[in-house]
Amino acid sequence: FHVGFVVKIKKILETVCHNCGLILADYNHPDWSSAIRTKDAKKRFDKIWRLSRTKNTCEQDVGEEDPKKPIKIAHGGCGNIQPDTIRKDGLKLTATYKPKKKEDDDGSGDRKEVLSPQNALNIFKLLTDNTLSLLGLNADYARPEWMIMTVLPVPPPPVRPSISVDGTGQGMRGEDDLTYKLGDIIRANGRVQECIQDGSPQHILNEFEALV
Repeated sequence: FHVGFVVKIKKILETVCHNCGLILADYNHPDWSSAIRTKDAKKRFDKIWRLSRTKNTCEQDVGEEDPKKPIKIAHGGCGNIQPDTIRKDGLKLTATYKPKKKEDDDGSGDRKEVLSPQNALNIFKLLTDNTLSLLGLNADYARPEWMIMTVLPVPPPPVRPSISVDGTGQGMRGEDDLTYKLGDIIRANGRVQECIQDGSPQHILNEFEALV
């Protein structure tokens, strides 16, 4: 995750379905119409997020048998279960699924699942341009996929900034600190690739991914 967008990523993941990418909010909620008519993109996103974050199911359309009841706006969801909560711990996002009544009777507790950057990237790729527009994002210049770093630009040696050794900015300066750190990142990426190829256990792979 890009450190500057972790909170925004968390809010988007709380707003959309992790399986089909639709907005989770109830389109028949009294506040939905006013939310999508909000012109300010930031305020519109905040209103839609507040309507969506408590939803733990992507609603499917069910035909109304009673013709006297008012026609509801179709949601078109997939019916998949969504996380009850998503918690941020540093740069890590953890989704919590609370057990349903039948599962609760079996004594099973909350199920926690780490949302990796790859998981978030796959979810964001499901979002349509119309969904992005409703969320106040620009499909051409501000796609949520770009909040997740998949490529790291490496500056050439002549433009790499030097680092103050004593922390005052006035003493000695180290010229190769950034070069060494870039080397560490490359080596950690190499270890991740080796773990994938060797079929290493997931917890070992997670350690190297966290290091990167």
